[in-house]
Amino acid sequence: MAISSKQQVGHLDRMLTMEMARVVEAAAVAAARERGQGDEKKADQVAVDAMRNELNNLPISGRIVIGEGERDEAPMLYIGEEVGYGGPEVDIALDPLEGTTICAKNQPNSLAVIAIAERGKLLYAPDVYMDKIAIGPGYPIGTVNIDATPTENLNAVARVKGCKVSEISTCVMDRSRHAKLIEEIRAAGAAIRLIGDGDVAGIIHTTDPEETGIDLYMGIGGAPEGVLAAAALRCMGGQMQGRLILDTPEKAQRAAKMGVSDPEKAYTMEEMAQGDVLFAATGVTDGNMLRGVQFHHGHITTHTVAMRSSTGTVRWIDARHEDHGKFHQDVSS
Repeated sequence: MAISSKQQVGHLDRMLTMEMARVVEAAAVAAARERGQGDEKKADQVAVDAMRNELNNLPISGRIVIGEGERDEAPMLYIGEEVGYGGPEVDIALDPLEGTTICAKNQPNSLAVIAIAERGKLLYAPDVYMDKIAIGPGYPIGTVNIDATPTENLNAVARVKGCKVSEISTCVMDRSRHAKLIEEIRAAGAAIRLIGDGDVAGIIHTTDPEETGIDLYMGIGGAPEGVLAAAALRCMGGQMQGRLILDTPEKAQRAAKMGVSDPEKAYTMEEMAQGDVLFAATGVTDGNMLRGVQFHHGHITTHTVAMRSSTGTVRWIDARHEDHGKFHQDVSS
């Protein structure tokens, strides 16, 4: 597939959406072979290998801006790595295995995830923590604010939704750092959905509360996952804010080298993922949004969501792949 210079100006080529689906399918299948084996590192590594291989088959000049870590921490898919064999210049945010612990324990909502945007349109940030808040579509802009208290945000969501705070459900990662947050949410009367890992899925779940039972996401997780979630919400609708937690001089220095001039800045969803954004995710394990990879006699099935912000198109892809003992590079065959 050739991409002309005209196609790369202003918007990404729409065919990249399907190419991205193949990338996450390959990573998900590789990781799924390690489900329940208890080896997080191996599951992550095989997903990284598969995703990198597929990315280098794409007609793009891609730069990793959110990846497996900075160059001295990750041998592949590190921040700044170039992928693809030539084409439009794009920035890439990825997580070959979102929820490594989930996959290792074969628990719900582990995903392979990627987002692509035009060069310079994704937040270029170090692999640090990020404080986040997110809601789905249908709310007035500014309904929630990362600088407001959890109680104030819960009351604001309930007021707009026309319900009691006790009818609001908030997704929070089950971490000791969230003890005070959890205590305040419960004191306000709201329900909590605690998740062990995988806050990209947790944030995406706010886009369909009738299906997932989640209205609001709050708490601290990885900055890479924050950018990926912002890319998804750009396509599906919703609101999100995030603030990098640069609580040591070393982290602040790393961020400054990547162009972060204001360490206290609260980024909006649009600032984390600007312009035309493509997003794709494949389920590794079964979850609220996507079914996990299934191995059958002679074939493999995958469930993928692929979306684009400029059109608002969301595609759900059920794919069947022939299995000859390994997952081929061309997953469409």
